[in-house]
Amino acid sequence: MKQLLFTGALAAMLSLGSAAAADRPVRFILVGDSTMASNSGYGDAFCARVNRGDTCINLAKGGRSSSSFRAEGRWDEVQGLLKGSAAYRATYVLIQFGHNDQPGKPGRSTDLKTEFPVNMARYVDEVKALNGVPVLVTPLTRRSFKAGVLENTLVPWADVIRATAKDKGVALLDLNAGSYAAVQAMGEAEADTLAVAPKPAAVPAPAGGAVVGNNSVEPQGAAKSAFDYTHVGAKGAKYFAAMVERELKAAIPALAGEFRPEGE
Repeated sequence: MKQLLFTGALAAMLSLGSAAAADRPVRFILVGDSTMASNSGYGDAFCARVNRGDTCINLAKGGRSSSSFRAEGRWDEVQGLLKGSAAYRATYVLIQFGHNDQPGKPGRSTDLKTEFPVNMARYVDEVKALNGVPVLVTPLTRRSFKAGVLENTLVPWADVIRATAKDKGVALLDLNAGSYAAVQAMGEAEADTLAVAPKPAAVPAPAGGAVVGNNSVEPQGAAKSAFDYTHVGAKGAKYFAAMVERELKAAIPALAGEFRPEGE
C-alpha cells in the first residue's frame, strides 16, 4: 500500500512538474548585423510581434560580422543569457550574418571557405551546448537593382548558412531567398519605400565605405545615410519581420502560438 501511495504521489509530482514546464514562457535572442539591429533592421519589429508573456531580446549590432561579433565580446552576453535560462521553456537564438563577412571590410571580413563556415558552425554548437535552440537565418537581401533586375551578391554566404543548417540538423530561415523574391516582385520603386528615409533626388555616395560590385559596403555601426539599399525603416522592418515570423512558424510549428494575432 505504501509503495502504491508513493508511486501515485511521484506520478502526481511529475505531472505537476511537466505542467509547470509547459506553462513557462519561451525566449528569443536575436544575433546579427545592422539588417537585424535596432533602428536599421527588422529585429525590433519581430520582437514586437512576440506574445507579451514571452521574452525577445535583440542583440544584433550594426557593422558586425560572424567574427567581429564574437571578438568584441558580444557573444559572451548571449552565452551568459543562455546559462540563466531556467525560467524559460526554451530559448531560440536566431543567428544571421553575411553582410559584413564579405570582402573589403578590415577587421570584419571573413574567408568564405575557411572562416565563415567554421564561425557559423561554432555558434550552433555553442548554443546547443547551453541547451538553447539555434536557428540559422540567411542574410536579408540588399535592394540594389540593375536594369530592372535585383542583384544578390549575398548568395555564396547564404549557401554556406544553408549547408551549415543541413549539416547540423538545425532550423533554417531562408530570409535571403524569401526577401530576394519579394523585392524583385515588388520592383525598384516600391523597394525604395522600405528604406530608412525617402529616396532623395540624388542618392549620396556611401560615407567611408568600400564597394563590392554595385553595392556599397556598410560602415561599422549604424548607417551613415538616411537612405540606402541595405537598411530598413519602419515599413521595411515590419514587412521583413512578418516574413521571418512566417518562416519561423513553418520551420518550428510549435512556435505558432507564441506570436500575436495578425492585426494586433
